[in-house]
Amino acid sequence: MKISVIVALILVLAVASVPRPDERAQILASAYALIGQYPYSWGGGHAGSAGPSLGTCKGYRGDIKPCPATRTNGLDCSGLTRWVYKIAYGHDVLGPGTTDDHLRRLRPAPVPAPGDLVFFGTAKRTHHVGVYVGDGQMINAFKTGTIVRVDPVNALDDLLGYYRM
Repeated sequence: MKISVIVALILVLAVASVPRPDERAQILASAYALIGQYPYSWGGGHAGSAGPSLGTCKGYRGDIKPCPATRTNGLDCSGLTRWVYKIAYGHDVLGPGTTDDHLRRLRPAPVPAPGDLVFFGTAKRTHHVGVYVGDGQMINAFKTGTIVRVDPVNALDDLLGYYRM
């Protein structure tokens, strides 16, 4: 009897923490609409408000030299997820900052669901984020020289986990 109550409680908590279907649908629709539309720009998407912006060369370590970010209107990975969530929730729920800053505003997803954010790195220092779309795929701004696109979650080998509001 006690075990069944515990299992039921775990299931209720897991279901309660999944984004509502309308939120999830809006997150996915927003992310899919950006595929192929914007180039990666280091620091892009973090101007005064969420959305494409010129990037910065501060801290840039990309393969393309010289750094193209200050002349590229686009999005970096956290700028993309910030904008997608702003569109979906109607306001800037993630706010400015890096993947580390955004991770602190979210909670772990007990069971990954489309619309969750998928983070890479460690709990102390993340370096990438994408929007999980299911089936092991994510929409992300991957790196300099690419556009917003779909990649497998295993494109990077240091998956930290899935997180949501």
